[in-house]
Amino acid sequence: MPPTGMQSVIRTGNLANMIHPLSVVLRQIIMPQAVDCHSSLPKPHIIMYHLPTESFDIRETLNNVPCRITQRRMSGGLSCGMLLIELEAGDLSLSILPDRGMSIWRGRCGDTELKWDAPTPGPVHPALVNLADPSGLGWLDGFTEWLVRCGLENNGSPEFDERGILKYPLHGRIANTPAHSVTLAIDKEKGEITLIGAVRETRLFFKKLELTSSLTMHAGSSTFTIRDTVTNLSAEPGEFQLLYHINTGMPFVSPGAKVVVPFECLAPRTDVAVKNLREWDKFGPETPGSSEVVFFFDPAADKDGRVKAMLVNAKGNRGLVLGFDKEALPLFCLWKSRLSNNDGYVSGIEPAVNLPNNYSFEKKHGRVVPLAPGEARTYELRFEVLRDGAAVKRTEKEIVAIHKAAAGKIERTPVPEWTP
Repeated sequence: MPPTGMQSVIRTGNLANMIHPLSVVLRQIIMPQAVDCHSSLPKPHIIMYHLPTESFDIRETLNNVPCRITQRRMSGGLSCGMLLIELEAGDLSLSILPDRGMSIWRGRCGDTELKWDAPTPGPVHPALVNLADPSGLGWLDGFTEWLVRCGLENNGSPEFDERGILKYPLHGRIANTPAHSVTLAIDKEKGEITLIGAVRETRLFFKKLELTSSLTMHAGSSTFTIRDTVTNLSAEPGEFQLLYHINTGMPFVSPGAKVVVPFECLAPRTDVAVKNLREWDKFGPETPGSSEVVFFFDPAADKDGRVKAMLVNAKGNRGLVLGFDKEALPLFCLWKSRLSNNDGYVSGIEPAVNLPNNYSFEKKHGRVVPLAPGEARTYELRFEVLRDGAAVKRTEKEIVAIHKAAAGKIERTPVPEWTP
């Protein structure tokens, strides 16, 4: 017989159709009273959990759609000991890694997979990633996710001092920093599941930044939203960089697939990209031994200031749409790794506040975001998976219309302000 307190929680929250260990139920926070719209307290139809570290299994029906949220610790290999939270809402499912900065390891919407085949069996526990590797490339040891954040102190190429000692590692530290707080909210009225994680990147006498990430899924929908807030917790001025590395590989991105991006200006990053400029929007065959290709964009926005980009599979009957606000994320990168799939055939679409160059170069060109004491900046990404050719064509037509209204300039060589 469960304790009286637990019985009352179940009655208040109407959770009889959920499955939880006792330890999860005792951590529920349910506020049934009415609250002011400006209050931080949950409303009556919202159930909130401060998630424990042990396993749990929550089941709910939202909008007549069966939903499930599970958490477990992974075992074996490089993943041993990591937390994995899996959110399922009908056909859409996402796997979240709280121990890796709230990254999305992989996802699925029906038969559409959101993932890539990383050479390293993943995910990789952050304790096994040496960001201080003298090469500056230690970050790559743990790179297996579909969506990973790069920042916050820096992102982009590693930087070394005049003695050759590493100052800033590739893509920063946030992706290898565990969340210190994770909360789950289930909104029965809206049919939404929201996972909120807080990750701090701090050091005594230096930075004190916090990333609060909210991932919201809509039951019965193929859309989901990420809303991130970066806050300077210090009494001193701070700064940060942020890039979203969204990585899709086979079978979605395969030879014959393409990307649709509206732009004011496009420029190749390197001489390798110059040679591939004519095929910037297409994905070719696996090419063992090839170099990565990167293109930089000043993306074009619609009348509301929103940018929309889309990956389209080779058959043209599946699309992955990404939307974001240009004022918040003014730059965009397209990254292609054309290696054999065994070695990493993948494309990255990357909205950002800065370009992925070394910190000093970006600082010189004003692409580091300042934060006053206590100040916060918020960023939102909206994803939609399209699962029929007609929807793909409609969306492509919308993006092309935005592009036609823009300058659409293509630089034939790297731009000095964008490439060191």
